[in-house]
Amino acid sequence: MKTFLIAARRIVALILLVAFWESASRLGWLDPFYMPAPSTVARVMMQLFAGGEFWTHLQATFIAAFAGLAAGLVLGVGLGFAAALFPMLAELLEPVMVLLNAIPRVILAPLFVIWLGIGLASKVALALVLVSVLMFFAVYNGIREVDRRLVERIRTLGGGRRFLVREVYVPSVTAWVMGNLKVAVGFAFTGAVVGEFVASSRGLGYLLQFAQSTYNAGLTIALIVVIMAFVLLLFALSERLERRLLRWR
Repeated sequence: MKTFLIAARRIVALILLVAFWESASRLGWLDPFYMPAPSTVARVMMQLFAGGEFWTHLQATFIAAFAGLAAGLVLGVGLGFAAALFPMLAELLEPVMVLLNAIPRVILAPLFVIWLGIGLASKVALALVLVSVLMFFAVYNGIREVDRRLVERIRTLGGGRRFLVREVYVPSVTAWVMGNLKVAVGFAFTGAVVGEFVASSRGLGYLLQFAQSTYNAGLTIALIVVIMAFVLLLFALSERLERRLLRWR
């Protein structure tokens, strides 16, 4: 019931915001060139979905985002486990990851375009870097936060590294990974869209770049709304997955 009331309040607030926006546009308070009315944005969105070409752009972004998300999860989780279990490897990996985490990683997009071209590979690479750094610290810190007394007791009783990983580290890290999964989804789409915005021949980022170059505010807002809607849908799916996987808690 509480969740329903929260959702209802959010929907009402969104409706009021859109109504105020539409009223301000019709009253001439907003310049339609810079801030078109919601009804105009809705017409643009309908035209986008009615056109068959838009689905090709949407598919390109989804493929890049999901490929980068999957590869980033595997790489980040793998490196996080390796660094946590092997201190000498952590001495090499942790400074690199800290450096990558300290800089805005989207600035690597032009470099990936130079290295990998304007095709799918450069977008996947950017999404991979964004996600893998996040997952590395989620796993690495998750293992380091495990109670050392528990680890020592298991070792005293004869439990080896394999037992620790299976029975202690994996359950502990699962919570950290799932807690960061929504952020990882957002990062994956950020990498895909930014990569397409920098240089691409298709994708939602390419359409955004086209809308910006033609000063088409209506198309820009419509594309932003579409991206937000799909990311929110993925957030909801990841929350359901998180609740299912963490029912043991």
